[in-house]
Amino acid sequence: MSILEVTGLKKYYGAGAGVTRALDGVTLSIEQGEFAAIVGTSGSGKSTLLHMMGGLDVPTSGSVVVRGKELGKMKEEQLTIFRRRNIGFVFQNYNLVPVLNVYENIVLPVELDGDQPDRTYMEEIVQMLALEDKLQNMPNNLSGGQQQRVAIARALISKPAIILADEPTGNLDSRTSSDVLGLLKTTSRKFHQTLVMITHNNEIAQLADRIIRIEDGKIAE
Repeated sequence: MSILEVTGLKKYYGAGAGVTRALDGVTLSIEQGEFAAIVGTSGSGKSTLLHMMGGLDVPTSGSVVVRGKELGKMKEEQLTIFRRRNIGFVFQNYNLVPVLNVYENIVLPVELDGDQPDRTYMEEIVQMLALEDKLQNMPNNLSGGQQQRVAIARALISKPAIILADEPTGNLDSRTSSDVLGLLKTTSRKFHQTLVMITHNNEIAQLADRIIRIEDGKIAE
């Protein structure tokens, strides 16, 4: 059962002779519970593709369907709510809010939705990610690996169906990278989430169930 369907996706910048085809007709589907890695060199279109999948950017043409809903047909506010409830994001630069402590950063998506975090679930995530004694810390007092673990906890807290991770280990050393990836893989399995990760690192990609290669805005077979 596919949870994410991308059909004929194009994203062009500029016009005429100066047009850049960031995505040039990408079609793919991701199955429920799958861990897929999208690999490609810098500028191949992989980040653009991930942003489209998450509804963070609008395609020139084509469609993205998540859990049976076409993102391009939603109004801005509908899309924001849908994204918050269904998609968790993990970015290379963590994107934590510097004025909020670790606990506040983690529960932010749930509170933005006007909800209370599920305490038991929160404790489980925090323990898995070894953040129990860091909840009152501010992000700038944490190492890169710890900040990325906070970002993962925040991505998981609203129990999204899909986790989209954009080079989640790009700023981490190799040992911390393998820890973070192991955690992402474990949490996605445990909570039955679909994980789509972008990486330029072939070693990291080998951990996935399936590797999708992208070159010059197209899927390379």
